[in-house]
Amino acid sequence: MSDVRYEVDGHVGVVTLDRPDVHNALRRRTYDELTELVHTTTARVLVITGAGRSFCSGDDVRDLMGGGEGAPPRPAPRLTPAAGALLQTDVPVIAAVNGPAVGWGMELALMADLRIAGRRAKFGELFVKRGLCSDVAGIARLAQLVGRERAAELLFTGEVIDAERAERIGLVGRVVDDDQLLPAALERARAIAANPPLAVAALKRGLRRALDPDWSDLGTWVSSTLGELFATEDHREGVRSFLEKREPQYVGR
Repeated sequence: MSDVRYEVDGHVGVVTLDRPDVHNALRRRTYDELTELVHTTTARVLVITGAGRSFCSGDDVRDLMGGGEGAPPRPAPRLTPAAGALLQTDVPVIAAVNGPAVGWGMELALMADLRIAGRRAKFGELFVKRGLCSDVAGIARLAQLVGRERAAELLFTGEVIDAERAERIGLVGRVVDDDQLLPAALERARAIAANPPLAVAALKRGLRRALDPDWSDLGTWVSSTLGELFATEDHREGVRSFLEKREPQYVGR
C-alpha cells in the first residue's frame, strides 16, 4: 500500500499523504514516493493535503531518528531529494493544511507556493525540541513569509501556533472552515491551471530567481549540520523524552 495517494482532477493533481494512523508521519518510503510524484506529474498545479485530521506530523521518529538510540545513517551533505523536487519544480504547489503541520510537515507547507489552512490547522517548527535544526524552508522560506524576527521566534522556541495566528503573521494566505478546505484549494488550483502553463512556469522560475537562496548550497549546510547534531546527547534526549512523554533535560553536548 502506498504512503501517498494521487488523484487527478482535470489539470490539477491532488497529493494526499496517506498514513492517518501516525498523523501522516514521513518515513523513507513516503519521501521517495513524494519525490517521484513531483518529478513525474503532468498536472499543471499540485494540491498537497493529508488524510484524516492531520496534515503531517513530520518525520517518523522511530524510522528516521533511530528512536533516540544513536545517529541514523546520513548520506553525503546535500539538499534532500524531496526538498529539491518541491523547491525546484516549475509546477505551482498549493498546501491544503487540514490539521497539524509540524516538523517537516511545516517544512512541506512552507515549500508550497500557496498555503490555505483549515481552522484546526496548527504549525510548529519542532526541530529545536529534538536537538536539531530545521530544513532549508524553515530557515529561508519562513523568514521570507513572516520576517526574520518572527521566524527566529518560531525556530528558537519550537512554539506551535494556530491557524488564525498563522494567517495574521502571513504564514498562510487564508483560513477557511475545515469542510471548505479542499474545495477552496481546488478552486485556486483550477484558476491557476486555466492560465497558459508556460507563462505560469516562467513566473515561478522568476520568483525563484528574485527571492530564493541557492537551495543546493543551503541544503548542503543543513545536511552537514544535522549530521553533527544527530550525534549529540541533546538530540538523543529530545527523541527519548518525546517517546517517553516526559520533560527533556538538555545538557548542551
